[in-house]
Amino acid sequence: MAVANNLLRLLDEIPSGVKLVAVSKFKPAEDIMAAYAAGQRRFGESRPQELAAKAAVLPTDIEWHFIGHLQTNKIKFVLPYASLIESVDSMHLLLAISAAAVAQGRRVDCLLEVHVAAEESKGGFTPEEALSVAASAADYPGVRLRGIMAMATNTDDLERIRADFRRAREVQLATSLPELSMGMSSDWPVAVEEGATIIRIGSAIFGAR
Repeated sequence: MAVANNLLRLLDEIPSGVKLVAVSKFKPAEDIMAAYAAGQRRFGESRPQELAAKAAVLPTDIEWHFIGHLQTNKIKFVLPYASLIESVDSMHLLLAISAAAVAQGRRVDCLLEVHVAAEESKGGFTPEEALSVAASAADYPGVRLRGIMAMATNTDDLERIRADFRRAREVQLATSLPELSMGMSSDWPVAVEEGATIIRIGSAIFGAR
């Protein structure tokens, strides 16, 4: 009941037009079904085998987003299920996803992960690299680029977070791609103010891991 209540409270606060990804990584199928029963259909997973295992036993109309670091040898676990791969963080991965999708006779929707945070540990394309990749989209026939994904600096400084989100928004606008995925449980209102079209919420729905 707590999951459903948390979800419905959150949906009341999110502006229309902003898509909610319920981040269900590390959570059991029962929790996902509680959110599903309350109307949620879009869920985010960050481990390929965990996504494949859950997709095999949960309703087929769930829209799975892959949001974690993806190794090329794990693409085979993600492609059959992910409606959107949000975390394409390198040219090597982009080319590998495209080749795997072409081999299956399909195109896969993807976001380019852009590094806007202060931490060097966070991955992703530089803003300049993302613009170059977006301009050469025809070079990746198995991929349909849909937008930008970003994570803000891990800090309590909301102005620093806002600056990171604003930079991501600038990149998204420059690419002319429609989607901008940014914002988590602690900072999603700022992300929405700065133009997020997708927010990724886990603990505010499912509780702390």
